Amino acid sequence: MPVVLMLTTLPDAESAQKLSQGAIDARLAACVTELGQVRSRYRWNGAVETSDEIQLLFKTSAARSLELERFILANHPYETPELLSWQASASNAYGQWVETETHRPTHV
Repeated sequence: MPVVLMLTTLPDAESAQKLSQGAIDARLAACVTELGQVRSRYRWNGAVETSDEIQLLFKTSAARSLELERFILANHPYETPELLSWQASASNAYGQWVETETHRPTHV
């Protein structure tokens, strides 16, 4: 069963917690795994930079992936955040759980 994975990095634990909790609360992600602290090395504005960051992996449904992408970009503290996404195959049980947890709530 297909699921969508999204990966991003954040500058600190507080911003990582805020972004992941917001995605869960909005039912845009079924699960967000904090992969822990990573060290990133990159070229920015003509200079090589090194940053310690927190890496997050979001699991969502194809139906909610565009909304999750927009949410991450709108709430990310970086000017140009890393945001990588790809479709993956999940077991039927896990894929169904992701679908259920990211189903847009209906208002009565």
